[in-house]
Amino acid sequence: MLSTGGMPESSHADLLLLFQRAQAQFTDRVDAVEPGEWDAPALPEWSVADLVAHLTSEQLWVPPLLAGEPLDDVAPRIPTDTDALVGTDPLTAWETAADGALAAWADPAALDRTVQLSAGPASAAVYLTEMTADLTVHAWDLARAVGGDTHLDPELAAAAFRYAEAHLGDDGQPGLFAAPVEPPPGADLQTRLLARFGRRS
Repeated sequence: MLSTGGMPESSHADLLLLFQRAQAQFTDRVDAVEPGEWDAPALPEWSVADLVAHLTSEQLWVPPLLAGEPLDDVAPRIPTDTDALVGTDPLTAWETAADGALAAWADPAALDRTVQLSAGPASAAVYLTEMTADLTVHAWDLARAVGGDTHLDPELAAAAFRYAEAHLGDDGQPGLFAAPVEPPPGADLQTRLLARFGRRS
């Protein structure tokens, strides 16, 4: 599911604010999807609806994992099918799941925990930072798929780039993040971030 390892010290408030901003940025992109665009291709083998369902699913995992529940106990309760996750109202489904995740992360003790992920145990700070990076990159994917606003919040792009440099190897994270591609000479931070996650902008 997500990665393991340490992160530089950051306050709970700082990490929570970045996560909240990443959620809001993604919400804006979901809200901009027109009714006829949900079947548009967003990523290889993923439609726009599939992408929103993926991020919705990630938010649904947060409360039980932070509560210390084992993966095998949580998995049966999280739908894997796009229709089951977002139905006919993807924006509401996303917002509901996002609100639940944000509330769980707002617990002052949240970052003191170790979370059991499919890749093994991870500090909650790494989990939160990875989720923020994932939301940031996928906000660009979603906007690009529907011809929307592909400009990313510069602070979120910088935080996601720091995460990638600290935690992603030369092969990316197989099954999760694509291998990096070479950015053009003189590329700005957003372009370098997207290249680090295997995107050409």
